[in-house]
Amino acid sequence: MHTLDDFGWSSFFEGQVTDDERARWTPGRVVWEGRERYRVSTGHTEWESRLAGRLRHAAATRADRPVVGDWVLTAVHPDNGGATIHRLLARRSRFARAAAGRATEEQVVAANVDTVLLVTSFNDDFNLRRVERYLALTWESGANPVVVLNKADLSADHATWRAEMEAVSQGVPILVTSAQRGDGLAELHAIVRTGGTTAFLGSSGVGKSTLINALLGDSRQEILPIRERDDRGRHSTSARQLFCLTGGGVLIDTPGMRELQLWNADAGLAHTFADVQTLAAACRFRDCSHGGEPGCAVAAALERGELPADRLDSYRRLLREDAFLRSRHDEGARLKRTREAKQIARAVRLQYKLRRR
Repeated sequence: MHTLDDFGWSSFFEGQVTDDERARWTPGRVVWEGRERYRVSTGHTEWESRLAGRLRHAAATRADRPVVGDWVLTAVHPDNGGATIHRLLARRSRFARAAAGRATEEQVVAANVDTVLLVTSFNDDFNLRRVERYLALTWESGANPVVVLNKADLSADHATWRAEMEAVSQGVPILVTSAQRGDGLAELHAIVRTGGTTAFLGSSGVGKSTLINALLGDSRQEILPIRERDDRGRHSTSARQLFCLTGGGVLIDTPGMRELQLWNADAGLAHTFADVQTLAAACRFRDCSHGGEPGCAVAAALERGELPADRLDSYRRLLREDAFLRSRHDEGARLKRTREAKQIARAVRLQYKLRRR
């Protein structure tokens, strides 16, 4: 039997609820989400839930709708075992990316997360550039990242892999684990118990579901083997889901993400590439492009071998991507405002004509 406090309820959320709302609705946390269907836990009971029409229409974008980890106010219907979500409480943090597809909009992956476990593995999934993306978005979200190098049973040379990860993680804790052998599980348990709400993020096949099953002590998450022909993972988790651990701690599992575009990640990039930014601050010219100007501290670090060229290339590429997506979003918002203004003008003209008749 769990309580709201076990799920992470705090004064931050309590202070957002009025006396009138307390009398009419019940607070709960979204523990499962899939295609605008939800399950909400009120502590001791989970309810199949749907959005109230008013909340659905008030949500201007998909980022304004609940996701796993959100706290909501619901009207519970014990007669049919369901609930209606009437209000989404303000988030303390949110892990977001640019949504896949042509439209440039924000997609919130998980909300109110305190710790993010960025899971990669000792196989072909190991990719420093991808980890840099995850780190940038995690720092931007307001959560604290931990890098998990999973499937340690696949390699005997942990030191080399770990050293490469340390070179880009900028002091972020790194944990080596193996669910098969039990390596690092005690440390992982400690992080989850003390880390508030902890989200697992990473590509398909890195072993997130296996680690979660080990932490839960139960095989709740389906596990699929990786493809032998290319060492790539397959989706075993199809929807985001939240678990409350009996010994303390809250876990969020997410489907593997093959596409991870940045979303307004200025602060996250600055944190992830603090080494590059520190060097850039020492350049002779404030607007130095690090492309050969005299007195360029970044170029000097490259020549001395203190800054890997691929890390600088990654930094530049992510900056360009973030700026491009931001400009597309701004242009999209401008066009939307223009369309809305034209619609209003047409409605006013029509109303004027009707009055003249």
